[in-house]
Amino acid sequence: MNFIILTSVITAGLLLCMMRLLKGPTAADRAVAVDTATTVSIAFLVLLGFIFNRYIYLDVALVYAVISFAGLITIARFMEKGI
Repeated sequence: MNFIILTSVITAGLLLCMMRLLKGPTAADRAVAVDTATTVSIAFLVLLGFIFNRYIYLDVALVYAVISFAGLITIARFMEKGI
């Protein structure tokens, strides 16, 4: 039962992020929406790892977080004309 509630909350968070991604008036809004969506999906991977007792999901979530951070830093530098 708790899994269904948590999954629906995470799905609602992803939908809100996608709405901001599509409607965002500036590129910064879109970048923040992508970063938030990756954070929410990382939380979903951690939840799956906890529910199914599969620690590989935690490893995937960690790698995904590092790649997401590097990508966001690249986008931020590009938006500031630093690249």
